[in-house]
Amino acid sequence: MEQLELNGTWSVRMRGGKDALPARVPGCVHLDLLAAGRIPDPFFRDNENDLQWIGEVDWIYTREFNAPAALLDHDRVLLVCEGLDTLATLELNGVRLGETNNMFRTYEFDVKDALRPGANTLRIAFASTIPTPPDPNPLPADDPRARHRFKPFARRHLRKEPCNYGWDWGPTLVTCGVWRPIRLVAFDVARLTDVAIRQRHASKSVRLEISVAIEPVRAAALKARVTLSRDGRELARKITDVRRGAGAVSLIVRQPELWWPNGMGDQPLYDVAVELLDAGGSVLDTQRKRIGLRTLNVRRRKDRWGESFEFVVNRVPFFAKGADWIPADVFAPRLTRDDYARLLGDAAAVHMNMLRVWGGGIYEDDAFYAICDELGLCVWQDMMFSCATYPTFDEGWMANVEAEARDNIRRLRHHPAIALWCGNNEVEFSVFVGDQWTEDRMSWESYGRLFDELLPRVAKELAPDIDYWPGSPHTPVGNRAKTEDPHSGDAHLWDVWHGRQPFEWYHGAFHRFVSEFGFQSFPEPKTVRGYTLPADRNLVSRIMEHHQRSYIGNTAIMQYLLDWFRLPGDFDSQLWLSQILQGLGIRFGVEHWRRNMPRCMGALYWQLNDCWPVASWASIDYHGRWKALHYMARRFFAPLLVSGVPDVQRRKVDLHVASDRGEAVDGRLRWRVTTVGGRTLEEAERAIRIAPRKSTPCGALALAGPLAQHPARDLIVWLALDVDGAVVSENTVLLARPKHMDLERPAFQTRVRPLKDGTFSVRVKSDKPALWVWLELRRDDARFSDNFFDLPAGGAREIVIRPARKLSREALERQLSIRSLVDTY
Repeated sequence: MEQLELNGTWSVRMRGGKDALPARVPGCVHLDLLAAGRIPDPFFRDNENDLQWIGEVDWIYTREFNAPAALLDHDRVLLVCEGLDTLATLELNGVRLGETNNMFRTYEFDVKDALRPGANTLRIAFASTIPTPPDPNPLPADDPRARHRFKPFARRHLRKEPCNYGWDWGPTLVTCGVWRPIRLVAFDVARLTDVAIRQRHASKSVRLEISVAIEPVRAAALKARVTLSRDGRELARKITDVRRGAGAVSLIVRQPELWWPNGMGDQPLYDVAVELLDAGGSVLDTQRKRIGLRTLNVRRRKDRWGESFEFVVNRVPFFAKGADWIPADVFAPRLTRDDYARLLGDAAAVHMNMLRVWGGGIYEDDAFYAICDELGLCVWQDMMFSCATYPTFDEGWMANVEAEARDNIRRLRHHPAIALWCGNNEVEFSVFVGDQWTEDRMSWESYGRLFDELLPRVAKELAPDIDYWPGSPHTPVGNRAKTEDPHSGDAHLWDVWHGRQPFEWYHGAFHRFVSEFGFQSFPEPKTVRGYTLPADRNLVSRIMEHHQRSYIGNTAIMQYLLDWFRLPGDFDSQLWLSQILQGLGIRFGVEHWRRNMPRCMGALYWQLNDCWPVASWASIDYHGRWKALHYMARRFFAPLLVSGVPDVQRRKVDLHVASDRGEAVDGRLRWRVTTVGGRTLEEAERAIRIAPRKSTPCGALALAGPLAQHPARDLIVWLALDVDGAVVSENTVLLARPKHMDLERPAFQTRVRPLKDGTFSVRVKSDKPALWVWLELRRDDARFSDNFFDLPAGGAREIVIRPARKLSREALERQLSIRSLVDTY
């Protein structure tokens, strides 16, 4: 097999225009216009509004290349396009190759007759997806389904990234272009078209069943050689005949090293190489897959609360801790492997073990899944259908999405990180589906054709060892239309935020698996300064509202903020305090659901990341800066979590320890009750036995005796859990809203010590109780080992700071700022 890469330098021009600009492939038209200096930064202020014309016109990409004569001597020559966005017409040397209409598919075109030795011209014309294309199968005007064909076409029916047209956290910047690699592939005799790997686990071995499919060009005796290796060391090899286009082998792995999610064990990875051989033993084609040895399924059993929903790896159930993932850039081709490694590494760093790839974005790049494999981040994989009705009555459309599903399931199924295929995001909500087609809804019958029949059929055929789930949320028992039923399935809980319920509402939510819930915050001042001018820096300015896409956004943030905190004293404090508020809200939910293991076995908050600089639900902003929530996640997702539930009416705090450990743990639970001024009123500890993989109630702390003389607003309860002499979890319980607590302004003592690797150790000590203490460098970016933590009077914390660039100790000290809640007033 011979390949000629066509990535790199192309040219692009607007249809009807004369000027051609340099272009990069993979890429998109916005990136090319930006690189050429033809458009301003789409993310600055409201430049987005002035760039809508880009998605409304057609663009033509052209590549001149030389093809060696030897390439044309092969039996077959194909143009392989891994991603064309979206309505494309391809021509090679003036010969029309075909059209595409799905950015999620890989397309192949036979170009042997059109290709020339020497100079060639490949032209790809991309039609705008903004106008409604002519309907190939028009319906009668009085058919309710006809209205759905035009509401609007691009968002609902076109197989293109749904959030490209805007979402409640993203801009409207409608892209086109060659967004994934493109190449010529030439081969003789035959090529590999599919390699499927199944695992059969026994007590001390794993049998790999490897199936091979080929595309023959001419009759020939063929064999497949399959090699299993680990870290470059060959473990097994077999050769099998390929007959009637297929072959299969089994390999036994003795004493297998199993793959585990983050926090449960290691992530050993094995390499499977499949080589297609001709009669003389020459290699015709090769495919390589990197796998992990594990079983990973969803377990659903009847129990006293209804029906369970829990992920089980290697026969071990685990609580899923994580977040929902959206595309990490509006312009996905701009993302590098380093970008994915940074974001996914940040998820693993706060004890996450699962990410849900949301169904309104894209099937992610191969690098995303490879890094998830390495880090032990399980992937709940939505198919790309979200918040819309779909024309499942159209056979051509259904064939298109089936091809899409086949492409992506084949591409992803070997990754050990893949935990679940999910048909869609939120299509089962009553606003999108009902008993019959109406102006706004599709029928359950039409819904079922895609999500109950086609997609599970393809998933079972191609990846039978990975479970399929029709949609998120989904209620599998009883009334399917009741999508937030707490007795079974998964739930999206938006009573907090959209429903304006208080954070305490979460304490009454006993759902089996929470796959979405969230709360917004603003990005930090550095990020806001990047998209505003000084005059814009007011929460209700036109530009700040432009970078807020939730229709209740800034109003909801301020409503909740004033419910909990005093009015912030300046713009920067409003930004920081919104982050503290966000972290507080998500903590309410996660701690509650972990306290209720195994009734609830998962909490994935909305959302991990951003696609542009914006006020949003993300815990990491577009520039990779951790918000307060992300630092707090490291504590509430910790393997051992101590927490307390205050009951002010009964003057008590119920104490709990949740454990993800696989074995029972002996520990000491310590608590201290102080006044807001720092005076200790009570201090005690007790030995506890912590059960594995569940929550252990640890009794109640009575706020009686001398404590009863103090109003709730004057008390703070400090909790700590020690295991083997080390503090493994700390928490703070407030008995009143912080806005009603008369906290005193702390004086911080700091000691800065440079470390050998360019980092600095900063010891922070407070003379008064300090809530949500955070460190910041005023000008430079930095990563902190901890932030937004609480300090009791006399308490100290050692923080390691890693500046984004090399700094002297003196330079760091000049920039270092240390604040706490009272500094926002």
